Amino acid sequence: MSVGATLLRGNVLFRRHLWTFLDPTSRPIHASCAVFAGHNKWSKVKQVKGPKDIARSRLFQKLSMLIRLAVKEGGPSPEMNTNLANVIEQCRSKSMPKASIEAAIAGGDKSKSAFLLYEARGPGGSCLLIEILTDSPKRTSQEIRRIMNKYRGLLADGVRHNFEKKGIIVVGTQDQAGNPVSLEQALELAIEAGAEDVQEEEDEDEKMTLKFICSVPTLRQVREKLDVLGLCSHSVSLEFIPTVTAQLSDEEMDWASQLLQALGDCEDVIRVHDNIA
Repeated sequence: MSVGATLLRGNVLFRRHLWTFLDPTSRPIHASCAVFAGHNKWSKVKQVKGPKDIARSRLFQKLSMLIRLAVKEGGPSPEMNTNLANVIEQCRSKSMPKASIEAAIAGGDKSKSAFLLYEARGPGGSCLLIEILTDSPKRTSQEIRRIMNKYRGLLADGVRHNFEKKGIIVVGTQDQAGNPVSLEQALELAIEAGAEDVQEEEDEDEKMTLKFICSVPTLRQVREKLDVLGLCSHSVSLEFIPTVTAQLSDEEMDWASQLLQALGDCEDVIRVHDNIA
């Protein structure tokens, strides 16, 4: 479906830390058309609570926590620490001040927060991956279980295999010269830039965007290449992309919407990834 609820993917999910290293040269390129608003109820439900409703201070706080965690695990050099480099790309795409990024890197060794990835089942048998950053795992576990019980979900093992970790670059449908970029043109650019997949997708403002999907290690290179090729990148992120999807009834979607919003409101939740179609 993804720091902050865009960290919830630009919608109610922070649609979303072990990296999956894939070889983009060995995978075919795919071009996927969007499901337009009104054709899929979930496309609207997802946008109940998006980035506009999240305080910038809270967003930057969670980004800072991710930076400190990345530094603690792999050191303060983006050139040597791929995780840190990817997080910094996310910070820049969200217009996080340079001084704040540098301060978070400097304080990385002092971070006491731990990263957790919870696997869960939601309404209708949907799969959820919940990214957590907390200084009190016991407290967070109790809160997540309370939320899951309230909204017909439960923590469950075996969900992770339904997702692949990918790098995501969202670009506009006009290039730097203002010319429209079609899905067919995006496909050609994806091949040249080393991306694995291209999808058309509506953002929270119901404007069409192009989402380029690539392997995690190549995220920076693909983003830079797309910029060189004349595209206008809006954001970069790391997301868990579902390999199978779940079809929900209207009632199940209502419960899923409430569940995902409650998880997004939890201060220790970075993002929630789902496989709801």
